[in-house]
This record gives sequence, C-alpha cells and structure tokens, in this order.
Amino acid sequence: MHGWVIVDKPLGLGSTQVVSAVKRALRQGGYGKFKVGHGGTLDPLATGVLPVAVGEATKLAGRMLDSDKVYDFTIRFGEQTDTLDAEGVVIGTSDVRPTLAQVEAVLPRFTGPIAQVPPAYSALKVDGERAYDLARAGEDVVLASRDVTVHALKSSPARGGGPFAPANGGGGLPQRESPEEAPLHHPADGPPPRTGEDLNEVTLTAHVSKGTYIRSLARDIALALGSVGHVTMLRRTKAGPFDLAPAITLDKLSEAATARTLEHLILPLRAGLDDIPALSLTPDQAGALRQGRVLSGIAADAGPYFACDGDTPVALVSVEDHQVRVVRGFNLTMSRT
Repeated sequence: MHGWVIVDKPLGLGSTQVVSAVKRALRQGGYGKFKVGHGGTLDPLATGVLPVAVGEATKLAGRMLDSDKVYDFTIRFGEQTDTLDAEGVVIGTSDVRPTLAQVEAVLPRFTGPIAQVPPAYSALKVDGERAYDLARAGEDVVLASRDVTVHALKSSPARGGGPFAPANGGGGLPQRESPEEAPLHHPADGPPPRTGEDLNEVTLTAHVSKGTYIRSLARDIALALGSVGHVTMLRRTKAGPFDLAPAITLDKLSEAATARTLEHLILPLRAGLDDIPALSLTPDQAGALRQGRVLSGIAADAGPYFACDGDTPVALVSVEDHQVRVVRGFNLTMSRT
C-alpha cells in the first residue's frame, strides 16, 4: 500500500478533503494506518488530476509539487473580476471581443519564460498574512512579479459553455490553496469557433512550470487582446508524470474500499519517478544504503537514480564520481523466498 492514488478531483472539494477521503477508504478497507498526502494542490472549484501519495510515496510529494502541470482553461472576455475568476466581483468591462486568429496570434507572447503578477486572491503571504485574507478585508494587495515558464500554450478544440454555478452554494469565496487555481465547470464539447468569429470565450491548453497562476495568465492574455477577461473553467490534465488515464473518481475509490480491492488502484511508488532511471542493487548494497553508507565503484553515469533491490524500492539516490549517496530513503523490506 505504498504508492499513488490518482484522483480525478471533483468540483467543490479541496485537496485536503480528497486526502481525507483516501484515508477513510484505507480505514474502511482494513488496510491500517498510512501517511497520506497530495502532490499538487487544486482549488475546490477546479477539477482533474490530483496525485495522492500513500505511505512511503509521501516522501516524494515534494518532487511532485515542483513538477510541471498541464491545464485546460476557459477565458470569458468582456469582464474582469477582482478574483480573476467567476466567483469575484466585476471590476472592469470591455466591449472588445477577439477572434480566434487574434487569440492565437498573441499566444507566442506568453510562451517561454515570462513574468507574471499573481492574483491578489492567492495563498501567497504578505507580511505574514495570506494575500486572500487581506484582499477579503478590503486591503489593497500588491504582489511582486514572479518568473515562471509556459512551455506550451495553444487553443483547445474544447469550448467552455454554460453559466458558472458556484459549487459552494453561493456562500462566499472558497479558500484558495495554490497557484494553479480557478473555478471550473466542464467544457461542453462542440465545434471550434471559426477563425474570424468574435469570441465571448475561448478554451486554451497550457503546459506550465510550478508556480504559474492560470488566472493571471488568462488576465494578461485578455489585456493583450485589448479586452478584459476572467477564468470560468480550469481542469488539470497532467501533474508531473500522471495524467487522466489512471485517474479515478471518489465514488470508485469508495466502491473499492467496500470491496477491499484498493490495492488494485494504487500505482507503485516507482510511478512517481518515471523520469529517473533505475539502479539495480545487490542485497548487500541495498543493506549498506539503508544504513546510510556511501557505495563506491558503481558503474553508472552521474545523476539521480531510483535504487531498487529486485522490485523493492530502496532509495532515491545521487551518483557522482561513481559514488552513490542516498537522497531519500524508503522504509520498505524485501520479502524473499
């Protein structure tokens, strides 16, 4: 039970609530107590890929937080809100509506290394206080620009449609948890807009570095088009190595707990390190690493490795000058027959 549960996070729940649901499922299935944590926060009003680490995989959650993400998001043109999403108060309007050709023409300006100003309604701290708390209290919040990287940005065939319905029953703004946040409704499938058609909204796909604020990206794209806008939909389709293919709903998680088949839904710990080569160890070498010793004379190129004793993860290691040092050890025991 050490590995990853990839949840397709539903609308209206925070990431910590999803972690609680996984803990509850483990208890219901009689699997015992395990550490559980998420690898990349999603706002309650966003959906999509939320990697949840179980057991020793929690030691890799930090790497997941630092990984790239991919999002689909919809910009609605004509109104800018104080939160930069559909939950906020309108603070600016414009009659300008861009065409798809105009949208696609400005996207290269927001691709590559860029600087962006985070939303006032964000979890960043200002003098020890959360920015969203200060903003809700009516204070004028000005955040410093930060450097991020947008690896790819393109228009999506999906089109956002329908009015935004608050998932929290309209009872005020939910607490925001991370840079990758915005309200979400699922985009309605339909034909893409014609190139010369004025758009009320457009759906884009962005592959971004950690710390990128999708709401800020949407704001800046709308301004570059001579209009204003806000995000009405956000869905994360990839976080680090995990995409929607293995993602499960919380209903399926609950069903597996009842049937005591949760182990079939948990991806191996190794799945979170698919960008790192494996390093096979002998039992003696594995024992030495578990004791914190340095292995010498290892025939491997410099760099990070996932060290294993057979199929059992031993440690995330670093190789330099043919010496192997532990970066993060795993408390797992190999069973032998």
